[in-house]
This record gives sequence, C-alpha cells and structure tokens, in this order.
Amino acid sequence: MDTLRELYKIGCGPSSSHTIGPQRAVKRIKEKFPKATSFIVELWGSLAATGKGHFTDWIIIETFKPLEVEIKWMPDFVHELHSNGMKFIALNEKKENIGEYIIFSVGGGTIKDLDELLDKSPKKEVYPLNTMKEIIKWCKENNKELWEYVDEFEDSSIWEYLKKIYEAMDEAVTRGLNREGLLPGPLKYPRKAKEMYEKALTKRAALVLTNKIFAYALAVSEENASIGQVVTAPTCGASGVIPGLLRAMKEEYELKEEEILKGLAIAGIIGNLIKHNATISGAEGGCQAEVGSACSMGAAMATYFMGGSIEQIEYAAESAMEHHLGMTCDPVGGFVIIPCIERNAICSTRALNTAVYCLSTDGSHSISFDEVVKTMKETGKDMCSAYKETSDGGLAKYYEKILLNKN
Repeated sequence: MDTLRELYKIGCGPSSSHTIGPQRAVKRIKEKFPKATSFIVELWGSLAATGKGHFTDWIIIETFKPLEVEIKWMPDFVHELHSNGMKFIALNEKKENIGEYIIFSVGGGTIKDLDELLDKSPKKEVYPLNTMKEIIKWCKENNKELWEYVDEFEDSSIWEYLKKIYEAMDEAVTRGLNREGLLPGPLKYPRKAKEMYEKALTKRAALVLTNKIFAYALAVSEENASIGQVVTAPTCGASGVIPGLLRAMKEEYELKEEEILKGLAIAGIIGNLIKHNATISGAEGGCQAEVGSACSMGAAMATYFMGGSIEQIEYAAESAMEHHLGMTCDPVGGFVIIPCIERNAICSTRALNTAVYCLSTDGSHSISFDEVVKTMKETGKDMCSAYKETSDGGLAKYYEKILLNKN
C-alpha cells in the first residue's frame, strides 16, 4: 500500500476526482509541455457527465492561467481503463499540436497516466502488508496497536503531516459553521450547518453529541460544495464524515492531539486498504466507495477513541462498510449537494453508532473486513453506470423530472 499522504490530501472541493485530480493533472501537463501557449482538454466519461456541476472546467482553467484553454465535453466516450479520463492537447503559438497526454483521475485525487495504469509490475510500497488479516497478525506478533503499523513503516514526518491534516479538517469545520446563504449552483440549496449547531446547543443532553456531529459534518460538506478547502477522507465527496465525527468526539471525550493523530492513522489504514484492494472512486464503485469508505474509516477511529480492541476496531470498519453496500452515487444536477451533503452528516453519526454497537460485543463476527471490501469492489463492478457519478439515474434522474415538470 501507498503512503497515507496519498490518501489524505488537502485541496479544493467539491470532488477529489473532478477537481483535485484534474488540478494535479494540469500541474503535471504544464511541466511536461513548458513551451505550450494554449491547450485543448478533452473530458471523458464521468468527468464530462458531471464535470459542470463538479466545477471541473473551472479548476482546469484556473490552474492553467494565464494560458488559454478550450474544454471539450465527451460524456459518451468512456475509456476501457477508467471512466474518469482526460486528454490534454498542447498547442504552440501557431495553434499547432506539439504533444498529447492521456491521464486518469482514479479516485481520492490520485492521477495515473496510461503507462501507470497498464503497468502491472510490482511497485515499491510503503506498507508490506495489504490485508487487515495480515496487519492484525503482525500487530499481535509484535505486541503493537494498529496505529503503530503506520508508525513502523511511514517515515517520522508522517505525524507532522497528520497534524496538518487534522488542522485542515478542523479549520474547514470552523469556516463552515460561520457561513450562511446559498451554495453555488441552480439548486438554491441553503447552508444549514450554523443553524444546526445553534439548535444543537439547545437540545436535551442525550441529543447534543448527535446534533453536533450533524452540524460539524454539514459544515465541511457545505465548504466542499462551495469549492472550499477540505481534506480527502478518503474523497472530497465524503470529506465531512471524519471531521464531523472527530470535532464532536474531541469535545465530548476531551481528546488530546496525540490521540487524535493516532485515530487518524487508524482511519487512514482502513481507507488505504479499501483504496488498495477495491476503490474509493464514485465513478468506479458508486457512493459505497466514497461515503461507505468514510463511514468505515470513521467507525474504526471512533472505536479506537473509546478504547476498543483491535478486533472491535476491525469489526466496526467491516460493519460500517457492510451496511453501505450498493449505495449509489447519483448527484442531482451533477452538484455535490443532493444527496451528498446530508449523506455525510447521517453517515458521520452512523460511524459513531457502529462503533458503540461493536464495543458492546467481544469483536467476534462472521464477515471479515477483507471480505466486505472484496464484496464492495464486486458490487461496484456490477452496478449500472447510471448509479456511478453520471447523474443519469437514481435521485438525479427523478429530481430532474420534478424540476422539468415544475417549469
């Protein structure tokens, strides 16, 4: 598995695949073609189908400035290697083609070109073990906790990096709580985080924690939808789940920074295992791969914060994913707003509830985490393309019909 630096990334919302990935791709292209004076960018498949609502064209144009860019939308062309494909055509002052480059945004802001996707040779990995079963065995044999697997194989700077990730998450919560008004786009969707937080403080004691989680997760998801800075955890579309849960649990349990960073490391291992063995891309696996993965990460983190054993942590990660299998990615209008924002809030509390449930057991269960990740991957492959970030089916299709009838 790769470093956690490739899982947790700080970047511009609303979509790690549609904004952070293309932004990183543009930076690579500018280095590859330094003499180019303008570019044509072809957006393929899912990148084109929901690119307008995900501000893909905006981030590409902004990152290329001051160079001229022409965007070509090609939603009907889906490359066999991945549905989030892009072709960059570099032009000189005479508008002559001086080079082309194909690249894919494969999820979580990670980009790969054709050679990287086709290369099946063994790669040097940061983590030598790539299944939860193997990692748990290593932990037991070495008398280590799960977070120490990260400490063992990452370099020492990983903890400073995780501190920056935590700070970026926390700052996104704070910004979101202090903003009001409508989110960008034609849906006229109002920000709700600030109002939700104010109401949380008036609730009965038993409901305060839950309502705070709602408010904090909404705050980050609303920042994401307004092209704000968030952390991929594991994606922008699911970026509210872990920060929402983390901020609330920090306040409730008076967590120290050291414990918070360990919790993020554990969540990172879960996300990394999903990314390595399945996918975190909504275009490839539906929302089970995004919010489902975030809930799995959050449940493991919460279980650790509440003193769970490694078996209970594994159970929580498995159970959270198990109950998201088949979840579709059907953003209305192509915007990361409906159902994405509320889904982050609901799944943030679901992560905590899953942790509480698993802590009430001895950690024994029938389906392993590795098995549920494999199942999620297979489910994603079987899922109709209309339910994988194309806005062609599900809520997106139904809601569009309602808007048309109203007009």
